[in-house]
Amino acid sequence: MASKQYIWHNGKFRKYEDVKVHVFTQTIQYGTGIFEGIRSYPTADGNVAIFRLNDHVDRFFQSAQIYQFELPFTRKQIHDAIIETVKKNKMTHSYIRPFGFYEHQGISLDLKGKKMSVSITTIPFGSYFIGGEKGITCMVSSWHKINSGTLPPQAKVSGNYIASIMSIAEAKHAGYDESILIDATGHVTEGSGENIFLVKDGELITPSKEYDILVGITRDSAIKLAAKLGLKVVERGIHREELYTADEVFFTGTAAEIVAIVKIDGRVIGSGKQGPITKQISEKFFRLVKGEDEQFKIWLTKVY
Repeated sequence: MASKQYIWHNGKFRKYEDVKVHVFTQTIQYGTGIFEGIRSYPTADGNVAIFRLNDHVDRFFQSAQIYQFELPFTRKQIHDAIIETVKKNKMTHSYIRPFGFYEHQGISLDLKGKKMSVSITTIPFGSYFIGGEKGITCMVSSWHKINSGTLPPQAKVSGNYIASIMSIAEAKHAGYDESILIDATGHVTEGSGENIFLVKDGELITPSKEYDILVGITRDSAIKLAAKLGLKVVERGIHREELYTADEVFFTGTAAEIVAIVKIDGRVIGSGKQGPITKQISEKFFRLVKGEDEQFKIWLTKVY
């Protein structure tokens, strides 16, 4: 990363390469970090805006609340620091990573009385899936999504993503672009870092939160956009085999945005390319992040 980039770290801007933590920190040892993934986009009027910033900041604090992690900053301080970091780094298309973590060193599992450090990093970011405009291929992983009886899936905590990392490795080894995780009962949950939707007979179907999904912000955006397009949205359990016979399947996520899935476990989905409903939602999504949809401008926070 270029030395001209800065990271906001505990209230101060520091050069990207100067922010270092010790290998023996508690978070590195045990995965006790909370984070968000946020995007900024250039808008049609020549400005830059952050997409659904308030919702991401709220979820960041909800993750801390769930785990009883102590953040030393207020919502407003983190909100404003994210804007200032994007501005200082002169970012347009950026991925923004607020990260709360424990810098103290030691092997103790007891976090009582320990406060988190917070960093905010921005990086230039385009499409997550190279060639994703043609659609991606997936496999259903042999690894299961964590359930709320083990770890809370509604918190974006570093340690929660180990199963995702293992599932991606499995999928890549088998020649696929991405993985899909199911739960212990055989129901579809999500991708390694994305929510999943399928289209069947004109209905848009996505797993409900009872199936241990992370209730994603881009997922919520897609549901609201679909409703404005007059589409029926159903949130329920999805059996694995329903993916194979769907008319369309797509992922949503901050990094992934909206991307069609054209093959799952070697089976071609629908026409084998982005379907009409996925295209409708995708086009509306990209119009709104550019500020071209008056109805959803409330989701954009202007940077400059």
